[in-house]
Amino acid sequence: MASRLLLVAARVRETEDIVTFDLADPEGRDLAPFTAGAHIDIELGPGLTRQYSLLNDPAERHRYQVGILKDPHSRGGSVAMHGIAAGDFVRIAGPRNHFPLHPAPHHALLLAGGIGITPLLSMARHLHRTGQDFALHYCARAPAQAAFLPALRSCGFAGKVLLHFDNGAAAQRLDIAAVLADLPADAHVYVCGPGGFMAWCLEAAATAGITEDRVHREYFKAAEAAATAMDVAFQVRLASSGQVFEIPAEATILRILRANGVQLPASCESGVCGTCLTGVLAGTPEHRDCYLTKAEREAGDVIMPCCSRAISPFLVLDI
Repeated sequence: MASRLLLVAARVRETEDIVTFDLADPEGRDLAPFTAGAHIDIELGPGLTRQYSLLNDPAERHRYQVGILKDPHSRGGSVAMHGIAAGDFVRIAGPRNHFPLHPAPHHALLLAGGIGITPLLSMARHLHRTGQDFALHYCARAPAQAAFLPALRSCGFAGKVLLHFDNGAAAQRLDIAAVLADLPADAHVYVCGPGGFMAWCLEAAATAGITEDRVHREYFKAAEAAATAMDVAFQVRLASSGQVFEIPAEATILRILRANGVQLPASCESGVCGTCLTGVLAGTPEHRDCYLTKAEREAGDVIMPCCSRAISPFLVLDI
């Protein structure tokens, strides 16, 4: 995917740890269109590319707006972004969308935890502008740690926004079971936030009987998956060329393929974004990603080679 330089037209501190950036074409030209839930890749240095959700209304063509939490456990991306000033330039690729709204008319339940508000805020803006039915629940530890509160309290859809704070009264905390039980039959659920919040919402949705095709989620990072004694070597064969590669216990499929001149598109390299999704023609994958649904995992015909491995001695990839 082609990359291009954009100007950091504005930088605003939303909270102590969250900063928003407006990225614009240096010549003032319109940017490529995007859809609600999309993200861009920002190149922050050699081997350091990170994905950030766009939070502005997709109707806007003059800017891409991202909100970035400075994560103390960051691998370098958020710290690098917080060092960027207005007037600087950044190289980006995209936008791309692995977290789109369902195309058919429906009630959208948007569940945001912390910085997970960013893609859901774009969705809310799009849904409001197009006259669709939705509700946005925004959970944060405290008001001081919640970005965009003034905008959410004064926007045209403020009546559809419900705020929940861990340090607030019990009555205002999110009763996820009650919210899910009250959904209309056509509803779809969209979830984004920290891992614990995601697991809580997804488990509640499953308990409420909401089918997996009506539950959409986006993770910001994968759970740590340390190597174990069960990590063993296996082989990968490429269907197009017949080449066979040994994948050792300490390396990923993606790393070995790249080392041998086989280029696959990849972005997060942690099983979150779906960029490297690859077909499996034979063998049994061991899925370690956060992207595939339960049904896709059980089908066993795709794999994320950036992080997943094999249960069988070999895999035949549709490459």
